[in-house]
Amino acid sequence: MIRLSRIAIYPIKSLDGHALNEAHILPTGALANDRRYALRDTQGAWVNAKATPHIHLLRAKFSTDLNNVTLSSPNDGVQKVFHLPREVPRLESYLTEFFGKRIMLVENQLAGFPDDTDSPGPTIVSRQTVGELGRWFAGIAEDEVRARFRANIEIDGDAPFCEDRLVADDRHVVRFEIGDIVFDGVTPCQRCVVPTRHPETGEIYPQFARHFADRRRETLPSWAAPERFDHFYRLSVNTRLSPISTGGTIRVGDEVRILGVVAA
Repeated sequence: MIRLSRIAIYPIKSLDGHALNEAHILPTGALANDRRYALRDTQGAWVNAKATPHIHLLRAKFSTDLNNVTLSSPNDGVQKVFHLPREVPRLESYLTEFFGKRIMLVENQLAGFPDDTDSPGPTIVSRQTVGELGRWFAGIAEDEVRARFRANIEIDGDAPFCEDRLVADDRHVVRFEIGDIVFDGVTPCQRCVVPTRHPETGEIYPQFARHFADRRRETLPSWAAPERFDHFYRLSVNTRLSPISTGGTIRVGDEVRILGVVAA
């Protein structure tokens, strides 16, 4: 029996995650409060970890109700608490000083700011995969693997990369259930430069993407759909809320059940 073992959201895009015991699924399929806020500059460009490695130095800790975020950085070593959304101007001033340019905090409470707007549901990886990746890269512990790849949902499965069972060919999706919420598994997630960097220092791990892709190719499981791997720097599964589901709540401990394969 496969069960949901971990839930993580990232309330401010590109900053530290926040673990939950349960999460509400929005009508868009996204987890409530995941990537609810994002950073932009005055030119309208996103300020995120893809383009701004300096952001890795910024630590964030969220209160249980997510109404407060505590930030700290090597710039001053002082923890500062900000209420969301009441103290957004004060938070923007702090971020402006940290980045050395004017920063604005933008909010989308209804959908968040997902990387994949076609598949905005939670990204899924297995606990076994996280453990396997820790063995691929010397000196990278499992929690660092999680911080590098930033998946929303971790399942306790039966083998490394068992989450690949949630992806079919490009004409079909795998319909599966977490608790009583139905999702469609769409595609293996294409990774960017972010996992190659240490999540707290921004330091590049030499040849990370190349080594990852080589090992992924060598160990691609028999149940994976090879045609979905135009390259092998892919990990975790992008999902959508199934059209037969309207949302609800998922919880750590929920059973994960594959229902079948349907036309995309």
